[in-house]
Amino acid sequence: MDWIVVAAFFVCEARAGDAGNTIIGLDWRYESMDRITILWADDEIDLLKPHILFLREKGYEVIPVMSGTEALDELEEHTNSVDIVFLDENMPGLSGIETLTQLKAKYPHVPVIMITKSEEEHIMDEALGSKISDYLIKPVNPNQILLAIKKHTEARRLQSERSTMTYQQQFREIGMELSSRLDHEGWAQLYRKLVYWDLELSATDDDNIHQVFGSQKAEANQLFCKFYEQNYVDWLVNTATTTDKPILSTTVLREKLFPLLKENRPTFLIVIDNFRYDQWKFLQSAIEQYLRTEEDSIYYSIIPTTTQFARNAMFGGLMPSEIERKYPQYWINEDQEGFKNQYENELLDENLRRHGLNIKHSYNKVLNAQYGRKLVEGIPNLLQNRLNVIIYNFVDMLSHARTDSNIVRELAVDEKAYRSVTLSWFEHSPLAEVFKALMGRDVNIVITTDHGSVRIDNPVKVKGDASVSVNLRYKQGRLLDYNPKSVFEVKDPAKVFLPRRHITSPYIFCHQNDFFAYPNNYNQYVQYYMNTFQHGGISMEEIMIPFITLKPKA
Repeated sequence: MDWIVVAAFFVCEARAGDAGNTIIGLDWRYESMDRITILWADDEIDLLKPHILFLREKGYEVIPVMSGTEALDELEEHTNSVDIVFLDENMPGLSGIETLTQLKAKYPHVPVIMITKSEEEHIMDEALGSKISDYLIKPVNPNQILLAIKKHTEARRLQSERSTMTYQQQFREIGMELSSRLDHEGWAQLYRKLVYWDLELSATDDDNIHQVFGSQKAEANQLFCKFYEQNYVDWLVNTATTTDKPILSTTVLREKLFPLLKENRPTFLIVIDNFRYDQWKFLQSAIEQYLRTEEDSIYYSIIPTTTQFARNAMFGGLMPSEIERKYPQYWINEDQEGFKNQYENELLDENLRRHGLNIKHSYNKVLNAQYGRKLVEGIPNLLQNRLNVIIYNFVDMLSHARTDSNIVRELAVDEKAYRSVTLSWFEHSPLAEVFKALMGRDVNIVITTDHGSVRIDNPVKVKGDASVSVNLRYKQGRLLDYNPKSVFEVKDPAKVFLPRRHITSPYIFCHQNDFFAYPNNYNQYVQYYMNTFQHGGISMEEIMIPFITLKPKA
């Protein structure tokens, strides 16, 4: 069944005090292009004529048949027109279960509602195991039938309509929040709302509502960048624990993880590199097959939002310049050889020791499936430790592969597809096997990350010499030439506790969806990186990241 959307788009002036200068709205309805066709197979089909007449009066087309064989023949003849099948479980000849098996083998995407007189559990299990969409117990009434049809043929349309209407109501409320003076917690709550609507509205194919939401999210990102820049230095200088600053990379383990380590049970810290909050919410239902969410929180990454800076700060509990000064053997600058975060475990050791946590712990970095499977086999040994850190780099690798590979770009063409690829990875990953292995265990599990990423689409020109860092979202080096109005400029790295490579080497950071591009080969460079996922700068997606505490299900 096909549907068309009839939409009216309107723009009107906002009243004084509203966020922005205009209010954008949508008013639409869905119109059916053809009727839903139901194939109903029951050996007592004549007794169901009142139900069939009821459905026809409601606008549905019904094809009645008296056996499983006839049902399969009708499907063969009307392959593209049957939208849903009602199937009696107890028919002579080819039974309902046998019919279902053959039907699903040839037409796996056709929803099937099994109708049975029996309430025996094994009948339900057998039907559900054969991938039915639903089942009804005889005698059925017309409203039950109507609900089942709507649930399995019109649910997406109805949900899309409902989501769109509700977002229209929320649009103005979110706009009013954006015009108020939000603190760090207010921004975290607003970001949760935007992530919720991003996921809800992804179910609709209507471009108009996506444009409206995209504009509102872009406005929010712009205002968040200003808020972050205005407050970031104060957060770093004010070392007292107060409510006027967020939990940052440097304090997140002390505030969130270390209290768990004082409990008499093992804790598993799962760090998924480059894992955004929207990806967590998209994966949450899949993860909750094995785990129960105890706390869903957001903390703020330091800048630059890269592994070298944010993750070292997280494990070390110190800002980068403090690590360089206190533990020079564990800090590698950008112009030095070697992996920039190869001493994470050593930094974690020092962090634990400084806080009086002399505990047995392990550190594991999963870079391939083979090591991931080996780690699962070693779960019994890991349970002897108070803390087990496991790092998964898939999401970060996906982000970089999407930049370098046209095939991966097509697989993760936009935000929605990017989340779907992440979900597919998790469902078949060694991480899911770890969660399965921990079910029923008395352990704490934490899922977090060091930074997120943002889809870039706006080039900002910059010039510099060969010493300038290569990251697309931030630059540091000598002789930087840029428009100060287009960046967040830090002339004195010491103010934000970042290492200084040269006497005159400021840091500059991109906002929102910007990225730095050099004038040389500008067009080719921009085309190559346009619409890729990058990190290092300032945006809601990079800065506000998940810290989730869970317990295994029994």
